[in-house]
Amino acid sequence: MAKSFAYYPGCIAEFSSKELNATTKALAPMLDIELVPMPSATCCGAGDIAEAKPNLYLALNVRILSEAEEMGHDILTICNVCTMNLRKANKMVREDPRLLEQVNADLVKAGARPYSGGVEVTHLLWYISTEEGLSLLEKQGPRGLNGLRVAPYYGCQLLRPSSVMGFEDPDKPESMERLIRALGGEVADYEAKTKCCGFPIVLAREKVALSESHVALSQARDAGADCMVTPCPLCHLAMDAYQRKAEIQNDTEYNMPVLHLPQLLGLALGLGRDTMLFKKHMVSVEPVLQTVGV
Repeated sequence: MAKSFAYYPGCIAEFSSKELNATTKALAPMLDIELVPMPSATCCGAGDIAEAKPNLYLALNVRILSEAEEMGHDILTICNVCTMNLRKANKMVREDPRLLEQVNADLVKAGARPYSGGVEVTHLLWYISTEEGLSLLEKQGPRGLNGLRVAPYYGCQLLRPSSVMGFEDPDKPESMERLIRALGGEVADYEAKTKCCGFPIVLAREKVALSESHVALSQARDAGADCMVTPCPLCHLAMDAYQRKAEIQNDTEYNMPVLHLPQLLGLALGLGRDTMLFKKHMVSVEPVLQTVGV
């Protein structure tokens, strides 16, 4: 029986990174996951609204939680930032009944349903890297990654703050490593896998942001990675879309294909390359496809 989730892809996966959304939707049935659409869900506000208008930030996120609660499902996300914002708002109102009452009053005024605190928020990585999730992969009999050497890139917001995220040790995460090995790949380990990608400041301070991505890309390259994989579309943009700029600024070459997490799973499970929209990537993934044999 399929596990049902209220599916919250977030803004980036629906617009700038459509390949992530498309691959997730195609992959879900292979993993016995039912993705139930949330037609009224809005943006989580990222970090900007949280800083400028914290009350609006809370209302936005609690409204999303309320919609999932009305649907009778927990939320599944595919974005680090969305996961962090939804979990942070959930924690805040769960721990402060008066705050929940205030937010609910604002929601009711706006014509939305009040929230009672009954929804959990999980990221696809967290779900699929548990014992239950790994057993789903085993049932599929994955074709495997044929020894593909993969550098996991977590970024910062899926791990921190640990009081909000809480899935694994933010300094020594293991979820993606477990997945890579379970899928028949090899792990290219490196120190910067849990550091910030720089994307949040790329428009305001591009040089600093590109210096941040350089650290991770160069370390992954030096670790002998065939590719990098990330569970966050913003990290993907930083590492893929801005990779050529980082090469120019840092006078080097990475030639590092960057995969979304669902694409790595899709490759191992035999999902078609056209389904995963690899043509939308800025850095060619053709060497990866050749290694895996797709």
